[in-house]
Amino acid sequence: MSKTKARVVTTDAEIDAAIALAKVREPFRPKAVAAMYRAKDDTIAIKLATGVELAIPRKLLQGLEHATPAQLAEVEIVGAQSGLHWESLDVDHYVPSLIEGVFGNRRWMSAIGKIGGSARTDAKRASSRKNGRKGGRPRKVAA
Repeated sequence: MSKTKARVVTTDAEIDAAIALAKVREPFRPKAVAAMYRAKDDTIAIKLATGVELAIPRKLLQGLEHATPAQLAEVEIVGAQSGLHWESLDVDHYVPSLIEGVFGNRRWMSAIGKIGGSARTDAKRASSRKNGRKGGRPRKVAA
C-alpha cells in the first residue's frame, strides 16, 4: 500500500489575489525605521513608520540578557523593516511579534511569566491577605 502526498494546486488567480491583498495591507504593516540601544534606561527602542516608539527592557529580550552595551548598539533593521538583527550575538527579533509582547520562544516567555508570578513584594502580600479574608480565589465553575 503506497501513500501519496496531497498536492496543493494554486492558481494564477489566487496568486494575483494574494499579491493585490498584500499591496492593500502594506501601508499598515509595522515597519521599523530606527532601532537603538538606550543605555540610560537599559532598553531597546524601536521607532515605527507610524511615529510610535516601542521601548522594551533589554533583559526581557531573549539572547540579549548578557550582551554588552557595545554589542547591543550594533542593532540593524532587516527583512523589509520587519526584523532586528544583532550580528555579533547571532540574535534576531521580529518586530510584529515584539509589538504583540512576544520577546522570545515559548520556553523563554514561560520563564519570564514565572519570574513575574513569583515576585515577593509587600504589595503582593497585602493583596493576597485581603483576598484571603474575602474567601480566597474564586472557584472555577464548569459551564
